[in-house]
Amino acid sequence: MYELKVRTRFAAAHRLAMVGHKCENLHGHNWTIEVILKGESLDDGGVLMDFGIVKKHLAGVMDSLDHKFLNELPAFLSCPPSSENIARFVAQSMAEKIDSERVKVYSAIAWESEDSAATYIAES
Repeated sequence: MYELKVRTRFAAAHRLAMVGHKCENLHGHNWTIEVILKGESLDDGGVLMDFGIVKKHLAGVMDSLDHKFLNELPAFLSCPPSSENIARFVAQSMAEKIDSERVKVYSAIAWESEDSAATYIAES
């Protein structure tokens, strides 16, 4: 099994109700996002998938989040924009963009700070 990992960042604001303390106030983070792709075979070029293609797809997903008030985005109208739900959104959005039987999105990790992250595992 091969694994690719790509990282990027975005900045955005959100508000989390019902969690108590400061998070119920409007605040922002500089999130770091990691996406992990997995596959069992390499292509003819000897790679699982070109990093440039993965980064291009991920940049499109980040454009939909960067410098936004996440609570107002369609993806988060029915669920709070927590790090957990952001990780799920990123994984599912990337899975829609990766059109390959050979390569699958395995997980996405949303780091809201240097020492706090949530992971969504898309594939078991």
